[in-house]
Amino acid sequence: MQFTTFSDAELVLAYQQGNEKALSVLINRHKDKVYTTLYMLVKDKYLAEDLFQDTFLKIVKTIKEGRYDEQGKFVQWAVRVARNLCMDYFRRVRIQAPITLPDGTDISAIFGQSDMVADAIERRQTHDSVRKLVESLPYEQREVVVLRIYADLSFKEISDLTGVSINTALGRMRYALINLRKLISDKQMVLR
Repeated sequence: MQFTTFSDAELVLAYQQGNEKALSVLINRHKDKVYTTLYMLVKDKYLAEDLFQDTFLKIVKTIKEGRYDEQGKFVQWAVRVARNLCMDYFRRVRIQAPITLPDGTDISAIFGQSDMVADAIERRQTHDSVRKLVESLPYEQREVVVLRIYADLSFKEISDLTGVSINTALGRMRYALINLRKLISDKQMVLR
């Protein structure tokens, strides 16, 4: 059976009917987005991998128990499960999660690289500064920045995932940008 053409809902149904291959296709289809979201929230490769496994174990258990209710996109639900596991983890250890990219580099990678050494050093310092500024944002604002920029979720998906209205998600992004601008101004930083 060729599952690659199946929708997520069809794959879930096939898995519920006992076809393990359907689950494998479903996980492979969405693993990058789920893992990236986890990694961006916890900034630790090994922890992200552990939470990734926990996420799909919870997904499998929920589907097997017949508690999965197809009300939207599977991937939104999977990312919500992952996010909730991250929140549980943060509650347990009470830490703030800095932001890095999936390959282990920090936020500075989004700005590109310069051929000149002096420019590269200046850019790196700027990126380190921006990363520290983003890390200093309140959790809700940092979460929206991470989900929007790194997980590439729409504001609708973010609102569904975080359980807030689209306006609240947009507001959090707006306040994050305002706070970043204020911090840049207060610290008299020049970002190039």
